[in-house]
Amino acid sequence: MRLRANAVVVKQLPGTLDIKQRRAFFSELESSMNVDRPCIVLDCSKVRQMDGSTLDLLLCCLEEAMKRNGDVRLAAVPQGARDVLEMIGGHRLFEIFDTNADGVNSFHQHKLDAAALTRFVDTSGQRSELAA
Repeated sequence: MRLRANAVVVKQLPGTLDIKQRRAFFSELESSMNVDRPCIVLDCSKVRQMDGSTLDLLLCCLEEAMKRNGDVRLAAVPQGARDVLEMIGGHRLFEIFDTNADGVNSFHQHKLDAAALTRFVDTSGQRSELAA
């Protein structure tokens, strides 16, 4: 089994979003998602308020990525916005990282974990002694 390395795209989420900005951001991000298994990290460092519009955008991004077997991860989320995500259960939908680099590396780490697991499974589907 060969795992193809997708490029991880990092996009800066604007500090505030009106309808026009939301559409523009999503349209720009959509071009990065037109691949198999998109890997997106949203830099949330400029987010001032995690309001309904921002949450809706995050969910739309996640939905589009998942349609293509990809994922969206959040990075540099300010504490106030992180608190809102926890309060509404968003921390269960998104992996949240302290830095963009951590978010990017998490995609590579998951691929390495999957590759390592496949090395320890024999062709009959039984786990080898090394994996036990």
